[in-house]
Amino acid sequence: MERQKLNPTIQYVLSIVGFLCCCLSGLGFIPAGIAFYMANQKLKEAANDPEIYDGVQAMKTAKTVSLVVLILNLLYLAYTIYLISTIGWTELQEQQQDLIEQWGLQ
Repeated sequence: MERQKLNPTIQYVLSIVGFLCCCLSGLGFIPAGIAFYMANQKLKEAANDPEIYDGVQAMKTAKTVSLVVLILNLLYLAYTIYLISTIGWTELQEQQQDLIEQWGLQ
C-alpha cells in the first residue's frame, strides 16, 4: 500500500490567521478552532492506520500551535466580553477614540 503524507500547511495558515485576528477582540478563535479540528481529524485517521502515514509529527506540531492560538483567542475574547460587561460598549468606544486621537491616527 502506498504511503500518504500528512500535510499540515493549511493548519499552519489558519493558525497564523487566527493569531493575527487575536487583535480583533479574540475573533481568531474561528480559524484557530477550524485548524485544531482539522489537525485532530487527520491525526485520528493516522492513528487508525499508522503504517501508511508520513508526517505525523508535523501534524502533531500543527495541532499544538493551533491549540495555543485557540486558547489565546478565547482568553482575549473572554477579556473583551468582561470589558464590555463592566464598563459598557459606549465607554469602551470612547476610550478607543481617545487612544486614536492621542496617537494621531485620525
